[in-house]
Amino acid sequence: MRAYGTSGRLPRRTAAAAVGLLLLAGCGGAGDGGGDPGGPGKGTDTGGASASPATAPGDIPGVGPRLNGQVPEDSRQAVAVYGKGPDSADATVVLYEKRGGNWQRQESWPAHNGKKGWTPNHREGDKRSPVGVFTLSDAGGVLADPGAKLPYLESPAFAAPHYWPKTHWNDFDLVIAIDYNRVRGTSPLDPTRPRGQEKGGSIWFHMDHGSGTSGCVSISKAGMTKLLTTLDPKKDPVAVMGDRASLAG
Repeated sequence: MRAYGTSGRLPRRTAAAAVGLLLLAGCGGAGDGGGDPGGPGKGTDTGGASASPATAPGDIPGVGPRLNGQVPEDSRQAVAVYGKGPDSADATVVLYEKRGGNWQRQESWPAHNGKKGWTPNHREGDKRSPVGVFTLSDAGGVLADPGAKLPYLESPAFAAPHYWPKTHWNDFDLVIAIDYNRVRGTSPLDPTRPRGQEKGGSIWFHMDHGSGTSGCVSISKAGMTKLLTTLDPKKDPVAVMGDRASLAG
């Protein structure tokens, strides 16, 4: 595990002072605690995605040639997020490893995405998760490093505000940054938005609270721990995410 140091990276002990307001502008969203306690129900779409006759050899199952073509050639790990529908908050996360030229399913978990569903043009505050292929390069959380292979920042700055519902207080105990509109190689708490603030940011994998998020993807603590201890920067891991129709298109 690599810690964050200088050159624009947030040191462990000073992250809270530098980014105290980040969660209000990012995945958490102001006032709704990162999700909607009265929103869509728990993820029940546990079937994942299986290979179909339309899946070409060497492609991620359920993902069409357009998005498969965006997966870097050197990637050997992929976290596929199969959204139930374009306006649904329910999803399934599947971890794949590429072996012998083909993607092999390792494990899967029920999940949630943005409470209003998915979009190919994510905007700040739209409560939808971005569709696309994104690298995975940095991690962190309130909890101590569980053995992450990605650089991991342990910091109380990740803690959800306690004016959020109690069910949401542990959302950011474990976090993996999805490299959407952020600077790779920095803490997930880094507020820099290369494409502009209006395009949103702080899109993370984090722990689930049982309903949709403000744009992140959430899974169980066991799932987050598995991802953190498995995703290896040497294997160029990526997230491939969207509703099933967008993924297949």
